[in-house]
Amino acid sequence: MAADATPESTLPNTAAETSPDNPWPLQLLSRKLKAHIERAPAAWIEGQVIELNRRGGNAFLTLRDVDAEISLPASVWSTVLDRQRIPLERGSRVVALVKADFWVKTGRLNMSVKDIRPVGLGDLLARIERLRQALAAEGLFADSRKRKLPLLPHRIGLITGRDSDAKKDVLRNAALRWPAVEFDVREVVVQGNTAVAQIIAALRSLDADPHVDVIVLARGGGALEDLLPFSNEDLIRAVAAASTPVVSAIGHEADRPILDDVADLRASTPTDAAKRIVPDVSEELAMVRQARDHLRRSIGRMVDRETDRLHALRSRPVLATPDTMVAARSEDITRLQRRSHAAVSTAVVRALDQVHHLRAQVRALSPQKTLDRGYAVVQMVGEDQAGHTVVSSPAQTPEGTPLAIRVAEGRFRAVSTGQAQLVEH
Repeated sequence: MAADATPESTLPNTAAETSPDNPWPLQLLSRKLKAHIERAPAAWIEGQVIELNRRGGNAFLTLRDVDAEISLPASVWSTVLDRQRIPLERGSRVVALVKADFWVKTGRLNMSVKDIRPVGLGDLLARIERLRQALAAEGLFADSRKRKLPLLPHRIGLITGRDSDAKKDVLRNAALRWPAVEFDVREVVVQGNTAVAQIIAALRSLDADPHVDVIVLARGGGALEDLLPFSNEDLIRAVAAASTPVVSAIGHEADRPILDDVADLRASTPTDAAKRIVPDVSEELAMVRQARDHLRRSIGRMVDRETDRLHALRSRPVLATPDTMVAARSEDITRLQRRSHAAVSTAVVRALDQVHHLRAQVRALSPQKTLDRGYAVVQMVGEDQAGHTVVSSPAQTPEGTPLAIRVAEGRFRAVSTGQAQLVEH
């Protein structure tokens, strides 16, 4: 009656307009919630049946996410369950078409299963293959993305199950091959709904450690459902984003989770992973010995070859009797010296003859030679009583002119008597 006393038209239209003085009646909120929830479409979901109880024509079940600790209660009509060829059991992996229902009287939200189907092996394989193709199309499996493993890792990160055979195989075989190898082991759940989250957390922790050179994900064999975490898209993308090389060692040779495609190296088994990430110390020592022997032989051959070359050089005449070469050159030098002396002597004699000839010519042309032939040089005596001006004409020496006369053997004085008269015969 209280609700009838309050006309709905006077109530707030939206929840935001309500107030302590003007609230909604509870039934109005319930009707609005029911109308809002019923507008939501049905959705197909995937999960694992962890509880299943039949009560008459109705059944109640609880679905849990396959990769996380999240559960959802739901109800289903028995007629829907009866349509299944194989009865559902606890642990079954299913896909279900669910729709939310709101019960107004009790205010309860119920997930109603309209259809449910078990997920078979073929469905899982088809789903994994579709995911594999989609990730390949993105380039996550390209060879150009794969990193090369270090030749000798100092520390190896190992992600594996708790106290598992895979862990023992990797540790034992790696230690046998290289006793000094170090491991950083992270034990996680490797199957079930918490496996993916734990593996990703361990992977990121090891990838952030600068001392870890390579990371190995190892697990023993199992059914397809047990290996599903290693085909999870979140894990695959986390491996692709890691900066440290990752090795996949999941199951046996026939097992092919998507992790094998994205990993930098795929090992067929955990034992194979140990053999491929560290070298065999005995093989490496053998290779060192072989390298030493090869180097020793190479050096020996080189020394022998150079020794033969030295012997060949020493056996040559020029080195066997080097004085021969010196003697030949000494003879050349002596011969050249004689030729040089002869040439210089000849040149000196020729030059001396020329000097004598020139001297004879000079003497023949000298005034002294003219004087020796009976000629004389007559000069007028100046005030200083020395002869200066050569007399070339009688007119220059009138009578009484003092003269200086030079003949071949000396000088004497004379006085001019004037110009002489020539007597013609």
